[in-house]
Amino acid sequence: MRGWWWVWSQCPGVGAVRLSHLRAVARDHGVGPEALWSWPEPRLAEALPWPRPVLQAVERYRSHLGRHPDLTVPREVLLPCDDAWPVRLDRMAQPPKLLFRRGRLDLLDCLTSGQAVAVVGTRSASPHGIRMAEDLGHALARSGWPVISGLAEGIDAAVHGGCLQADGAPVAVLGTGLDRVYPRHHDALQKAVAQQGLLISERSSGEPVQRGHFAHRNRLIVALASALVVVECPERSGALISARLAEQRSCPVWVVPGDALRWSARGSNALLQNQAAPLLSAEALVRHLGPGPLLRHEPESLPSQLNPERAEQIELLQAMASGASLEDLSSRLRQSPAALARRLLEMERLGRVVCESGYLWRPCRR
Repeated sequence: MRGWWWVWSQCPGVGAVRLSHLRAVARDHGVGPEALWSWPEPRLAEALPWPRPVLQAVERYRSHLGRHPDLTVPREVLLPCDDAWPVRLDRMAQPPKLLFRRGRLDLLDCLTSGQAVAVVGTRSASPHGIRMAEDLGHALARSGWPVISGLAEGIDAAVHGGCLQADGAPVAVLGTGLDRVYPRHHDALQKAVAQQGLLISERSSGEPVQRGHFAHRNRLIVALASALVVVECPERSGALISARLAEQRSCPVWVVPGDALRWSARGSNALLQNQAAPLLSAEALVRHLGPGPLLRHEPESLPSQLNPERAEQIELLQAMASGASLEDLSSRLRQSPAALARRLLEMERLGRVVCESGYLWRPCRR
């Protein structure tokens, strides 16, 4: 069955919508795709709302392959008939007819249920934008959220990098086939994402790279996400396309405010005038989202064999999560700020924690 749908998907002129027509005909007539392959052209024309040139192209394709085509499906192909197929994609105005994937298949469950966060922005980001993207990737990963982006230069690369540093699950939706690396110097980054997370593309290997493919893949990024964060982008940017698509799908949009005088932040700043929520820190986002689907739950009690000092350090690091103020820690642990301050200063001296801007304490990244 799966092999037959793969063969049908390769027909000239048959995209996602026409594949759905075929599935509907197969369902209505109680037959499989292999039976449709043997239907004569007049019967297909009667059952399908396809123009004559498409039917003629399909007939030539079937004649070329014969009655017994090769049903071998490439290992990296994901079809709408597969159990792992993200069904959210079927509700799109322009769904993909298939996907090519590489990496962790278990992440497809998160994408199907909409349990992932997309972070996008400009390729020409400011140092502030890069830092915010890295922090977002790191904080979301530590909170158990798969992080979706496009593996492009700038914001995309920074958020994937932050996610990887925190041993998270990056999901990269490519505008090229899986056999291409764009930009070329992202070779190591793309390999790391494939190993630790997931690469997705609707472009086949060997397919020529076209500029429009990168804007077109934005619809997939939004369709697979439960929330979208625009870190920084100019007035003409693919990130604005993503924000518009998210608004149409009632997907929450967060925007990191940028320098009002910087050209690369004018588009994202303008979104703040259109009901997008301002995002001032990565911690604010993870507090709003709560724990993600991949969060590793720690034991309720600490191991008894730990000495008291070590147990206190672990307890403090757990309460700190991806960042917390002294007041936050005092409230969570129900300890005095003075006592906590002494412990934090000692842990900072040992290189276990760091105090960053805004007086937020974080575990040191290793």
